[in-house]
Amino acid sequence: MDSRTISVDLGERSYPIVIGAGLIADRFDLTPYLAGKRCLVVSSENVAPIYLESLQGCLEGVEVQAVTLPDGENHKTVATMTSILDELVSGKANRDTTVIALGGGVVGDIAGFAAACFMRGVAYIQIPTTLLAQVDSSVGGKTGVNHPGGKNLVGAFHQPRIVLIDTETLQTLPDRELRSGLAEVIKYGAIIDRDFFAWLESNMTALLDRDSLALAYAIGRSCEIKAEIVAADERETGRRALLNFGHTFGHAIEHCVGYGEWLHGEAVAAGMIMATAMSDIDQTEQNRLKALLSAAGLPCVPPKTGAAQLRDAMQMDKKAKAGKLHFVLLRSLGDAYVSSDYASAALDAALSVAES
Repeated sequence: MDSRTISVDLGERSYPIVIGAGLIADRFDLTPYLAGKRCLVVSSENVAPIYLESLQGCLEGVEVQAVTLPDGENHKTVATMTSILDELVSGKANRDTTVIALGGGVVGDIAGFAAACFMRGVAYIQIPTTLLAQVDSSVGGKTGVNHPGGKNLVGAFHQPRIVLIDTETLQTLPDRELRSGLAEVIKYGAIIDRDFFAWLESNMTALLDRDSLALAYAIGRSCEIKAEIVAADERETGRRALLNFGHTFGHAIEHCVGYGEWLHGEAVAAGMIMATAMSDIDQTEQNRLKALLSAAGLPCVPPKTGAAQLRDAMQMDKKAKAGKLHFVLLRSLGDAYVSSDYASAALDAALSVAES
């Protein structure tokens, strides 16, 4: 079983990210990462029929309970999270029970939040099956659900015991979901690693064709970047905020059009272009970012929601402080910074592309 391991170094809460092809089918042993001999696997209607049975082979000698959630961002709610808590209670779970998230980012966020809340925190494991979850949401301990007033407003930091990334799961991923995940991969190059950005420009066709070596490299480099940032700033008091490039606009887009109408990566892609328009960056580099997102099949302009609606939605953004929005902007590709010092006219211009 070929795999590579990346460590998220957080002292006693450190954990590995294990990346490889066929890890589930090859019965990767998850038992050393369990709190005891009982677990609740949380999956979704699309993922459970494909992988739940195979996952049992990774849990030899363990009592396995499972719950299947409906698919879609519109189900990322307190009510759905409560249904997981109900399963834990009805199954008489206790502190030696481990919650296992098997699915995309929605499943991981909800299951992780349930694990953070149940008995004030029980162990959980991330097994992400979408590209977006593999390179972003499964790593770093952010868990939570949406609120009618905004995205991810209810949640907690709760680190997993292990993130198990089986790249074979991407072979069953719909094309649109794959492209959505590529937005987060491109983000890492844009904010941190100029050489990685250039590699993506040269290898986008291979990624879209699901070339196993290209995907493994892109996932590994993305996880390396995120692990380093999380280790330095677990609670997002400083550098971790760079990971929000495009997200202030993106979350507002998701809220305005309705969760699930635009996928997260699609909204972030348009948001990155909007943030870049506010940045002091060379036009040639702006064009490179737009060209790479377009090559990935991602939108570079937001939906016509109206500038006022987007502005209102952004007021509930978690990164707003003292009523002032903070944006991740670019000095150049690979060099990002967080700023609240921007001209109001620049924000107005960025939002104007959402007008019909």
